[in-house]
Amino acid sequence: MCCGIFLFNIVAMQTGPIGVFDSGYGGLTVLKSLTSALPDYDFIYLGDNARAPYGTRSFETVYRYTRSCVDWFFRQECPLVILACNTASAKALRTIQQQDLPHVEAFRRVLGVIRPTAEIIGSFSKSGHIGVLATPGTVASLSYVIEIAKFFPDAIVHQQACPLWVPLIENNEHLTAGAEYFVKACIDELMQQDPLIDAVLLGCTHYPVLEETIRKYLPAGVQIISQGDIVAQSLRDYLNRHAEMAQRLSKGGIRQFFTTDNPADFDAHAPLFFDGHIHSQHADIGSA
Repeated sequence: MCCGIFLFNIVAMQTGPIGVFDSGYGGLTVLKSLTSALPDYDFIYLGDNARAPYGTRSFETVYRYTRSCVDWFFRQECPLVILACNTASAKALRTIQQQDLPHVEAFRRVLGVIRPTAEIIGSFSKSGHIGVLATPGTVASLSYVIEIAKFFPDAIVHQQACPLWVPLIENNEHLTAGAEYFVKACIDELMQQDPLIDAVLLGCTHYPVLEETIRKYLPAGVQIISQGDIVAQSLRDYLNRHAEMAQRLSKGGIRQFFTTDNPADFDAHAPLFFDGHIHSQHADIGSA
């Protein structure tokens, strides 16, 4: 018994960085807000660029890919991992939290970006009519519709899948006339569903890169909601409420960047999402 208590104390006292995960580059927009809100904490970012995008993949595939990346973070001694990917949060988070962690990593936590957004999104709308622009996977999961209803049961939520937006961004085509065409088409479809929408959530962490174009085609007065600052404030509140987790996180202001694909390509595209020069490393996450 004494040895068991001693081992528990050692595990509990180990410190490590906060892991931030995305299928590609988009999570860097969340990391930017996280490092601004929590500058003293260490962060590791992993983009699964080799297997991106996740938005059109099945639930099983997204879960399998996400779980392999979460396991990689745990091997880097991260006590806490943020799924800064709406598709992963929608399709994999619940299974990881409820079925995996209690059995294999009981002292670690994995959090997503959907619930923190759903908790406050109703406060951005005066009409109670909310639009969600997201990947096909996030839309199909109905995660935002379900979660928003828990906190704002009277809200009317309409979703619009935008299957080409992430590929356009990740291939540096977001400023082209073709990108404008597809942005306008999706926004028109969303607003045709409900002209009373007065708040639109960018339900993918890539989409803030398109914010100026999105604003151009939305009706005047419609508010655009990005997730970065919302997630950062939610994490800060979480750590204030969970001192035991805050004590397990290392503080040195260190930022590390990893990609499952080519680091040179990652470094070339990353400044579009995250300020400053980035020097990434290749991550071997194993087969999945």
